[in-house]
Amino acid sequence: MKAKVIVTPKAAVLDPQGAAVRDAMQHLGMPEVQSVRIGKYLEIEVDENSGGVEERLHSLCRDLLSNPVIEDYRLEMVNHA
Repeated sequence: MKAKVIVTPKAAVLDPQGAAVRDAMQHLGMPEVQSVRIGKYLEIEVDENSGGVEERLHSLCRDLLSNPVIEDYRLEMVNHA
């Protein structure tokens, strides 16, 4: 089983890295770009036979992979086909 985690800055938090990328994109010929938000994307392979793995992953997302004060995360579990 694969877990996909997307971590992004909260909407109310300034994103200076995103602003720098937006400015560079505008400078390089994309003046219509109005905003850029930069985050993290992780893919985690887990043993699907483990019990309570999704709850433990949520805990790891809150405690390790994101800073809950300034970031939000989204966890998606995907079964292999």
